[in-house]
Amino acid sequence: MIAPDRDMLSQALEATRLKEVQHEILNMLDEKYANPKHGHFKDWQNIIEALPNIHSSSTDLSKDIVTLGKSSDVSLEEKGTLEAQLKELSPWRKGPFNVFGIHIDTEWRSDWKWLRIAPHVKLKDKLVLDIGCGNGYYALRMQAMGAKCIIGVDPSWHYIFQFHALQKYSMQPQKTFVLPFAFEELPENTPKFDTIFSMGVLYHRQEPQTHLNQVFSMLVDKGQFVLETLIINDENADVLIPNERYANMRNVCVLPSIELLKTWLGEAGFTNIKVVDTTMTTVEEQRQTEWMTRFSLEQALDPSDHTLTIEGYQAPLRTTIIAEKSN
Repeated sequence: MIAPDRDMLSQALEATRLKEVQHEILNMLDEKYANPKHGHFKDWQNIIEALPNIHSSSTDLSKDIVTLGKSSDVSLEEKGTLEAQLKELSPWRKGPFNVFGIHIDTEWRSDWKWLRIAPHVKLKDKLVLDIGCGNGYYALRMQAMGAKCIIGVDPSWHYIFQFHALQKYSMQPQKTFVLPFAFEELPENTPKFDTIFSMGVLYHRQEPQTHLNQVFSMLVDKGQFVLETLIINDENADVLIPNERYANMRNVCVLPSIELLKTWLGEAGFTNIKVVDTTMTTVEEQRQTEWMTRFSLEQALDPSDHTLTIEGYQAPLRTTIIAEKSN
């Protein structure tokens, strides 16, 4: 299968400083689609290919609910068919979206997080990298803020196909691309980005400082780094290394204090390090819905005390820090 947006991606890369690695990225993309190494790849591919060809009369990426088309664009039969097909791509974790009047009520109210972050970033005409972008919700919001080109990378094929389903019905010029890569797979000689987002990624890294060093190396001078991650607030410790699981997640490696996190950023070379938000995640912001019926935050918290996880750790506390690269 050839990536659905390969030609558009090629044109977008050609129009930015990423043209230096255009062929390398396209070759990587072709290899990923030729050898996906995922048991559900063909199933998701079939869902995308079976989506109805419906003309969208409008697209609005600037709303909290990213909106593609109107309910009046489709018949009741088309709407029912489309909703069933989109649900086959469940679980939907980041959003929300509205597709021809179908409300995709995702696990995360990602719009809440975006409202906390957006006032602190300027993306007009910027070349942006979104690490661990999921299905592209945040990247699409970045496009609405005027970014020139957004490259999202996420190794999960599930999210890649969700993005393809959404992109099929967008009437906006395509400036957002979600690629099935891990951040570490990007070519070492990739030209610099103006802004890099790393949201919900750092705590999955066994060597978080290596991640921060790599981000620093891929930013232009005076470039902006937006880091959102889990932290701890414990006067007796500056880091938590969970034993096997944290909030029922197996792949949480390290949760630093804010001060330790700022120290790591400084050691990586970042300056103007500013904490712009610290928020406890609630069961209203992350929850089960008909589009995500698996365990969510409520099932990961102590049922008698939501300030603790079921393992007895501090409940999820997230901070957003914005820093600059200044040589």
